[in-house]
Amino acid sequence: MPRCTTSQTYRFRCLLLAVLQKNTQKGYTPNWEVPLADVVVTDELARAADDAVRSGWWSSGPRVEAFEAAFREYTGARFALAVANGTTALQLALNAAGIGPGHEVVLPSLNFVAAANAVSHTGATPVFCDIGGPADFNLDLESVEGALTPRTAAVLALHYGGYPCDMAGLLDLSERHGFAVVEDSAHAAGARIGEASCGTLGLAGCFSFFSNKNMPVGEGGMLVTDDDGVYERARLLRSHGMTTLTWDRHRGHASSYDVELRGYNFRLDEIHAAMGLVQLAHLDDENRARGEIVARYREELEGSALTMPFAELPQNVTAAHHLAVVVCETAEAREPLRARLNERRVQTSVHYPPIHRFTAYADDELRVPLDRTDDVAARLVTIPLFGHMRPEQVALVVESLLEAA
Repeated sequence: MPRCTTSQTYRFRCLLLAVLQKNTQKGYTPNWEVPLADVVVTDELARAADDAVRSGWWSSGPRVEAFEAAFREYTGARFALAVANGTTALQLALNAAGIGPGHEVVLPSLNFVAAANAVSHTGATPVFCDIGGPADFNLDLESVEGALTPRTAAVLALHYGGYPCDMAGLLDLSERHGFAVVEDSAHAAGARIGEASCGTLGLAGCFSFFSNKNMPVGEGGMLVTDDDGVYERARLLRSHGMTTLTWDRHRGHASSYDVELRGYNFRLDEIHAAMGLVQLAHLDDENRARGEIVARYREELEGSALTMPFAELPQNVTAAHHLAVVVCETAEAREPLRARLNERRVQTSVHYPPIHRFTAYADDELRVPLDRTDDVAARLVTIPLFGHMRPEQVALVVESLLEAA
């Protein structure tokens, strides 16, 4: 370690170096040949962020409004509300739909824990349903129906990996049983069923722009809806229940405000909105590039011991290809496979450890069996996927998988 001076910047660099050295000694590999996800910082993106910073107005303002307008146009939704992240979008949508104590919300356990946490923070109870199986990681309609009770107020439907779930079947079920459908579209920016964007088919849709998503801005999210009541309530809840924002008062559109609801601070800032405008303009190209890489994976792994879900999609479905996932033949085969890819400096992950297996949710009642979730979750491996993967990176992933399978 170099000797640190009194310079605050140098002390910070010393500390950072020490942490990196410590992690490397523990086996942490910070420099992957093929990372799980990656972002490209283009001049266009950097200029947009720099312009937002130099404007001197950093909190929610004109760029946020422009981002909302662009997302409305892109998805065809009547309303779009930019928020701090995808989790806050979920909580706002549920709150705005009137979900609260005494209600139940059905959702797949094969999802990021944020979905269940968002339900819990409304005061409602998350109730887990099963998935279709190793070929379809989306919720299973029979399992959803088995989980319903008179207290079921909503189903939170994830489009896993950017592959749309059976919205027609789910909406038919909702009409028969009287619950709301909120779309967890965190993986599904750009995914469509026919001409309809995922997120616009239920009462509300919730998107995430986290750094590993197909439309990354670092942190950020969007709530879309066609419902006036849901939008107005979510708009108030987003910013402390206040009737006007700082930006409104800065422009002279208002001089004071009332507080109509006990809301939150779930706003998006100008810098992330500026980045979102740039990323949205390139979203379809990114998704197409991802789709080509997934097609290559499927072709190369054909006939091997590894399978990939969502091999057969309806003709009217356009996937967003947020995740690329392989399924091992057995649970015992997974960790050796991941270890081999790690040796080749290919990063992998698991999307996801099922929520009902976490300590925080382990004591919750399981109303329906989750056998397919448990089976798939023990065998799945998430492999690298981003639109600008080089051919040699794709080849390295494939070679490493075939070696280990």
